[in-house]
Amino acid sequence: MIDMRARTTVLHYPRLDTVLMVEDAIKNAPDYPTRTKLWKSLPRKVMYQTFKTVIDYLIASRKVILTKDDKLMWIFADSPKARKLIEESM
Repeated sequence: MIDMRARTTVLHYPRLDTVLMVEDAIKNAPDYPTRTKLWKSLPRKVMYQTFKTVIDYLIASRKVILTKDDKLMWIFADSPKARKLIEESM
């Protein structure tokens, strides 16, 4: 299978603080935002291409999914309760 992302040229790779900012924005959103709505609501400006790279990374790492109506949903279990349940189940 050919990875289409490998063919595109990325002008600017995101820094860690940018990735964490986008993660926090998705986790703390009152509802499931669309990509454009999330991008416009970020606390500081990010190039859209860089933002798309972050979203692609979050989807590939299975922290975020896109719903049928193209909204972002945080699915990564990172709460202390979830960690405790996982540790106790092993």
